[in-house]
Amino acid sequence: MAPRRSRTKKTTLLSHTRPPTVRAKHATLSSKATRNLIRSHHRLLKNRAQALKANDNLLIERIDAQIRENGGLEGYQLASRLGQSLERGGDSSKVLVDWLSPQLSRLQDTKSKLRVLEVGALSTQNACSMNHFLDVTRIDLNSQEPGILRQDFMEMSLPRDAADQFHIISLSLVLNYVPDAIGRGEMLKRCVTFLRKPPLSGSSFHITPRLFLVLPVACVKNSRYLTECRLRDIMSSMGFVLEKSKETSKLIFQLWEHRHDLQPASFKKEVLRPGKMKNNFAIVVKR
Repeated sequence: MAPRRSRTKKTTLLSHTRPPTVRAKHATLSSKATRNLIRSHHRLLKNRAQALKANDNLLIERIDAQIRENGGLEGYQLASRLGQSLERGGDSSKVLVDWLSPQLSRLQDTKSKLRVLEVGALSTQNACSMNHFLDVTRIDLNSQEPGILRQDFMEMSLPRDAADQFHIISLSLVLNYVPDAIGRGEMLKRCVTFLRKPPLSGSSFHITPRLFLVLPVACVKNSRYLTECRLRDIMSSMGFVLEKSKETSKLIFQLWEHRHDLQPASFKKEVLRPGKMKNNFAIVVKR
């Protein structure tokens, strides 16, 4: 009898885990309603991913109905846009532009620009989009306005050369949207492939490629499976060095420089911070 071949499970694409979209019911939401809608959407997505893994189609339909009742993906995006609106001081790209100011100032007398890939873009009017020294490519699974490409980052064609790569990649409240731990690890590894190292076009100015990462603070500070030390170890294995970090009551902002080659390492889902009140956010990396 021929030996059975082991099958490698293909990483689930983001577009295959998102529920159907429906038009949002409300044009405006209070700050409290915005937070509740975002939390509810993430909780339902987590439950949906578990049901998908268990092939429980009945439960998937029930969860999809709940998501539609909450306004679907468009309702979630409305809440996210409101949360990041200028009126509420929530544009995370302002932090990125501020942190990049030393590099941007060196472009004053040149025609060069830094290429930025903004994954999960919600607006064409945020701080990085309005900066003249940044050439921003915006993508999202469910584009809400012209100037944002409808594209799953995990399905983007791999770069053929430096022209297809970017100096900066922004993952602002994107990694936590990925419904499973393995998918989060794959997304981080994929970022390395899309970062470019050659000097700017038409210039001898070199810039170390960077990844801008924004996560809910609870993902790092209150998870039983992820700590600041574990996140640093994961990023280090991929060649990243933490350049800047900032924390608010709700979010953690980080800017990672990509200085070294990828050093394949595995990180499994294991309890690092025990406790009944801890959440289950995790990042799993496979070689």
